[in-house]
Amino acid sequence: MSLIVMKFGGSSVGDAERMKRVAGRIAEVSAQGHKCVVVVSAMGDTTDDLIDLSKQICTITPPAREMDMLLTTGEQVSVALLSMAIQSLGQKAVSFTGWQAGMYTEAVHGKARITDIQPERVLKALDAGNVVIVAGFQGMTEEGEITTLGRGGSDTTAVALAAAIQADVCEIFTDVDGVYSTDPRVVKVARKLNEISYDEMLELANLGAAVLHPRAVEYAKNYNVPLVVRSSFNHNPGTNVKEEAAMEQGIVVRGIAYDKNVARISILGVEEKPGQLAKVFTALAKEQIDVDIIVQSGTRDGQADFSFTVSLGDKEKALQVIEGIRGAVGFREVTSEENLVKVSIVGAGMVSTPGVAAKMFEVISDLGISINMVSTSEIKTSCVIDNNRLNEVVQALHTAYGLDTDKAAFVGGPSERR
Repeated sequence: MSLIVMKFGGSSVGDAERMKRVAGRIAEVSAQGHKCVVVVSAMGDTTDDLIDLSKQICTITPPAREMDMLLTTGEQVSVALLSMAIQSLGQKAVSFTGWQAGMYTEAVHGKARITDIQPERVLKALDAGNVVIVAGFQGMTEEGEITTLGRGGSDTTAVALAAAIQADVCEIFTDVDGVYSTDPRVVKVARKLNEISYDEMLELANLGAAVLHPRAVEYAKNYNVPLVVRSSFNHNPGTNVKEEAAMEQGIVVRGIAYDKNVARISILGVEEKPGQLAKVFTALAKEQIDVDIIVQSGTRDGQADFSFTVSLGDKEKALQVIEGIRGAVGFREVTSEENLVKVSIVGAGMVSTPGVAAKMFEVISDLGISINMVSTSEIKTSCVIDNNRLNEVVQALHTAYGLDTDKAAFVGGPSERR
């Protein structure tokens, strides 16, 4: 007998029939003697529908607190219905909101981080023989305010809860069979990975791979939570996310990710003196705006230009923040661009293999596409390019690194044209 945390996303419980199928799967596992904690997202497009409804009601930007009050109702519907479905199969079950399950967060509405978990009520319900159903994506501050964890936050709820109750495994059920070398909707010959390291998965998640939320992978790595990504529509083996994954012979790049949620902001004519960058990025950080790639040009006539990327959703807010510090920083103008995408290659083998980044630049260049920005780390290289040829770039990179299911692997070394 083991203690299992199972997380089901919105597509897995998108309607009544899917909800019943998920209930049957959970009941099977419970009947085998395992203790089950189940984390559930809102059904289907419920969250998007609630956001659209708020826009019909509110002509200005809706208050963040009230948006959290609104959006958390989606998960509450899911947990109640799933608990009913399990009970109808003869199993004991009880549903909890995030705060009832002891999920405490910082006082930030919209994308709060978990600060503490007090799972006593969950453990007590398990000991009473219940399948425990917990609403993902939500928590509560110490002052009793309801918060949400941001998009993908149910993954984080599941992994954090698994760490808190010392579960034997956390299974993330989704609409794909596991983690793929890239988006199989873009590259039909993408390969499913049997296993991947926490570090590689964290990079892929941060770089746009939507199968897992980055914070969930962070929790899994920090607390060594065994993590499995698998399909809710079949019983095929999934992908194991673990501390160290076995390297396939010759596979240097493990996966290719892309992120369309990219905007570039350029601040031009900044007076060249110490502390200018600190003023800009401190102001952005105070408004909870995450900055990704940063590039500064050389100095000319005592002035410099620099650019950075933010998420599309943060672009307007970032521009307002920058205008607000114009007097303190002093710059000529600020511009922004939207029609961009960040394409990235990820692989633990990159650190010891020459020619990997060069191959990426060559492939993109051979397609006649300009690279606007570049960012690197030990296990990833990212390029910001125009969005209109994304699929072509991803397919070409996937082939170049030997990730197609019918291709030989890229082994590094001097670049070769093929």
